[in-house]
Order: sequence, then structure tokens, then C-alpha cells
Amino acid sequence: MSVRREPWPEGTPSWVDCQVDDPIKESEFYAGLFGWEIRGAGEDAGGYLMAMKDGESVAGIGPKPQPGMLSVWTTYLAAGDADAVAERVVRAGGQVMMPPFDVMDAGRMFVAADSTGGMFGVWQARAHHGATVFNEHGTYCWNELHTRQFEAAEKFYADVFGYTYEHVGDGTSMRYAMFTPPDAERAVGGINDDTLMPGEPMPSYWLTWFQYDDVDEGLARAGGLGAAIMMPAIDSPVGRMAIVAAPQGEAFGLLDTNVRVGEM
Repeated sequence: MSVRREPWPEGTPSWVDCQVDDPIKESEFYAGLFGWEIRGAGEDAGGYLMAMKDGESVAGIGPKPQPGMLSVWTTYLAAGDADAVAERVVRAGGQVMMPPFDVMDAGRMFVAADSTGGMFGVWQARAHHGATVFNEHGTYCWNELHTRQFEAAEKFYADVFGYTYEHVGDGTSMRYAMFTPPDAERAVGGINDDTLMPGEPMPSYWLTWFQYDDVDEGLARAGGLGAAIMMPAIDSPVGRMAIVAAPQGEAFGLLDTNVRVGEM
């Protein structure tokens, strides 16, 4: 099991959580799907719940900060100094939607929109470093931005976090950039050009993928728990994958990296 006991390098997806209308009800869905143990984060946490796997933290489930907002999964990028990153976000053309604030002794965070409108969080670790288990069944394994402003997104995240990119795809049916922060040894996430995707255009958004050993079984289980299938299971060079919407509407991906078909 991959376990991390120290802060993540700046710019690395270090935590994910979902904001929903009824965290307790939605936690029952995720417990049934991933086998998570759900714990309260304490009286001062405002109803925030911690999802655990084998005693290790993997994700959060919390109430929406404002009624009427969409239910979403949020990707948090690690920061050594949240306030300094917030300044770079503004200089790069983004917006700080929720200014930096302390989360008890756990860390310091803020929420921002990049220059294309994609919403993300930034986490400066203190007592809580982020996810301690990852890339395992029932834990997040990849995070990617979907946008129709591909070049602008690349420039924004390079300016803010110093990302370098490795490009994959033929440029016609797929254009994708895998990003690596300066202090990381490998790519830790991606940016997808949604202008090449079929269907109605969507605003920029971050998508969280969870490792699921046997995606087809996962789809059946998710459906039985009340989820809707947004993209049926398909094979790819990175694994067998599918996208679902949980009962309260937040979308996420299921990915089995053990089943890979074809070349990049």
C-alpha cells in the first residue's frame, strides 16, 4: 500500500473532497462503493467528514459553502506558502474565490479559479498533509483539468506552479498534457483539450479519478447505490475507465490501471 507521511511537493494534487447537500447521506454511498470508513472531523469542522481506508485518510466529504451550488469533487494542489501561491494566481489571470484561511491546526487553504474558469483548491499542510494513501483500490489515482482553452490553461499552471508538460495524443482526436511540478519525479496530473471531445461544450472543470480494481463491477455497484453512468466503461492505454455521477450529482471517474489496451 502506498502511504505518505510528509507534505506533498508544491503543485501536486494532495487532497480531494466533495461538497454536497447531505454529507452524511452521500458518505453512505461512498462507503458502499469504496469500502471507506467515515469519521467525523470534530465539533469545529462544520460537518466535514473524513474518509479512511485501513486507518489512513483518503478524501473528505463536506457540506456546500453556499446553498444552490453544484455538487462537485474538488482537487487541492499542494503549496509551501498558500498566500504566495494566491498572489501568483492573481498575477497569472486567475481569481481567488475564497481567500487563504487557517483550518484549525490542519493547514491553510484557499479556493481559486484558473484563467479558464476551472475551480481548484490549494492546501498548505500543517498537521494534515493530505491523502496518506493513494493509487490503491478506493483511493484517488489521477486528477486532470478539462478545458476548451488548452494553451491558456498550460500557461496559467506553468506560471503559478512551474509545471512542465509532456504532450500525448494525435492532436486530432486527442490532445493531452501531463504535468510535472518542479520538485516531482514524474507526471502527477493532466490537462485535456475538450474542444476535441464530442457532446455539448462544458465549462472548465477538474475531474478526480479513483482506482477501482474491476471497473465493470464498480459500475454495477455504483448503479445499485443510486449513481448515474455518465460514460460507460472503455479500454484505454492508461486503463479501463468510466465516469459516474453520485446520487447528489458530483461526477468522478473509475479507473483500473491494471487493465491497459493499446499505445499512447
